[in-house]
Amino acid sequence: MRMNGSGFVLRLLFLLCISDLLIPMSQAIWLNLPASGTKCVSEEIQNNVVVLADYVVIPDDHGHPSPTISVKVTSPYGNNLHHKENVTHGQFAFTTNDAGNYLACFWIDGHNQGGGDVSVNLDWKTGIGAKDWESVARKEKIEGVELELRKLEGAVEAIHENLLYLKSREAEMRTVSEKTNSRVAWYSIMSLGVCIAVSVLQLWHLKRFFLKKKLI
Repeated sequence: MRMNGSGFVLRLLFLLCISDLLIPMSQAIWLNLPASGTKCVSEEIQNNVVVLADYVVIPDDHGHPSPTISVKVTSPYGNNLHHKENVTHGQFAFTTNDAGNYLACFWIDGHNQGGGDVSVNLDWKTGIGAKDWESVARKEKIEGVELELRKLEGAVEAIHENLLYLKSREAEMRTVSEKTNSRVAWYSIMSLGVCIAVSVLQLWHLKRFFLKKKLI
């Protein structure tokens, strides 16, 4: 069956839309930092995934200089991946080595002349969303439909990797659940055995007491 150009383009656009829905490649987050305290965002990411993020302080409308903030990004095991102080904007990029929740925390340095909340815009990209497709197009000399097909190929690979990651997490959770159920079952059996042993000892003690008192 032959497919005309318009039908091919429509199917391509449909697949791209589906891939965008299945994979949250980029997230723009607006944070309101309180005058005191810390606000954090986190995302569960599998290992060997590229993470790229840009953050910038949104200036207020009162003519004051932009307040400075501190930023700290940590891995699931608490390793420091990015730490900046007294900045109004910045960027961090890394490749994950461990699967888990990656945490980015923001707080005001105390140089806010306005004294109120500070707004920060965070553009968080992971996986295929962090890839520089313009550089890929220039390097491989591709454009148009061929470039969109390459993006779609990357999206399909990302979906496949996410499904494998979810499958592995499901297997881990099932193993933990089975171990927990086994421990609960053994605990119940031991509790029942202890109750039976205590009841037997009580009957034996009462029998000895009645025999000693010559009541039976």
